[in-house]
Amino acid sequence: MIEIKVPELAESISEGTIAEWLKKEGEFVHKGESIAELETDKVNVEINSEHSGTIKQFLFQPGDTVEVGQVIAVLDENGAEGSAPVETAQAPQQEQPQVQAAPQVTEAPKVAGAVQTSSQEKQNNAIASPAARKKARELGIDLNEVPYKDPLGRVRVEGVEAYKQSLTQATAQPAKTTQPAQPVVDEKEAYTERIKMSRRRQTIAKRLVEAQHTAAMLTTFNEVDMSAVMEVRNRRKDAFYKKHGVKLGFMSFFTKAVIGALKAFPYVNAEIQGNEILLKKYYDIGIAVSAEDGLVVPVVRHADRLSFAGIESEIGRLAEKARSNSLGLSDLQGGTFTITNGGTFGSLYSTPILNTPQVGILGMHKIQRRPVVIDNNDTVEVRPMMYVALSYDHRIIDGKDAVQFLVKVKELLEDPEDLLLEG
Repeated sequence: MIEIKVPELAESISEGTIAEWLKKEGEFVHKGESIAELETDKVNVEINSEHSGTIKQFLFQPGDTVEVGQVIAVLDENGAEGSAPVETAQAPQQEQPQVQAAPQVTEAPKVAGAVQTSSQEKQNNAIASPAARKKARELGIDLNEVPYKDPLGRVRVEGVEAYKQSLTQATAQPAKTTQPAQPVVDEKEAYTERIKMSRRRQTIAKRLVEAQHTAAMLTTFNEVDMSAVMEVRNRRKDAFYKKHGVKLGFMSFFTKAVIGALKAFPYVNAEIQGNEILLKKYYDIGIAVSAEDGLVVPVVRHADRLSFAGIESEIGRLAEKARSNSLGLSDLQGGTFTITNGGTFGSLYSTPILNTPQVGILGMHKIQRRPVVIDNNDTVEVRPMMYVALSYDHRIIDGKDAVQFLVKVKELLEDPEDLLLEG
């Protein structure tokens, strides 16, 4: 027998949650084939078998937490290829003709086995979360008898526990009538859904609270007249797409502007390690992307060396990987500064939270046409304006530097030709 263990993932990851088994017990698996999907703090990874053989047993259920190096399954290396999964091998027993009528005593074992298999089949057909199935097995509950379901018709852990409690109460109280005891249904429970936080969501929550507690975080604001950027973009977008095969968006302008400001104010591109400040002379810019399981921040490596087209292509590639849940750990580690764009969802004004251990993050917002006073002739014009916010760690960044950093970003965006010089 061969033990299948959780492999080493990354230096900062010591455990994960089994999202699903990709194979079944009794099924043959080839060397290098994936048998499970593991959800970690940052990404989902597949666990591959290092040997060929038949899966003898799974030691954990989907939803269980496992640690690096822990045995999660047992493989029989002597198993022959073409072996059927356990469910398939037992299928003939589920349709024994003797189930309904077996007067002879010698047929009793077959009847019992068939009834048990049929009951198990019904249990498996019930719509329930993995955690609910596990709880039902522990309590000896038939999932098909649980009346508590969420709006989508799924049985959850809370429903199993509530049904078990109602059965216990019914057993403890003597029956006053011949009517069977009816479980007590909480009216609010029927309209409430309790959802367990995914591991990624738990990590996001933990890190955001950690950022609030460990950093002396402040935020400064400014506004940018987007007229010049929009004029250049509208004038060049068709030729840009024809030449490079990617659309010219706003993120490449903001990335270039941020890099120019980081070069002018290097402490915003730093990190605190104990009593030391680590100044970073490279520019790996994290771009916050909203994925199905929560916000992720893939990193554009050496963004200062990339052209506008290179930045747009890399952002598009990383965003697609985020949407398809195929980001690797290397895509998420080591950023020096982060840009987040709440404007894509209509946000007009917000305070971004630091992506520790980084000490700065720029928040973009919705472009909105507003009347503004033009300084050179004291007239009022309607311009496309955007509020921008810089959250920073006041432990190493003074307020003066933070304000001037944001002013630098504003100046570069309002005169995009300077981006060519800064880039």
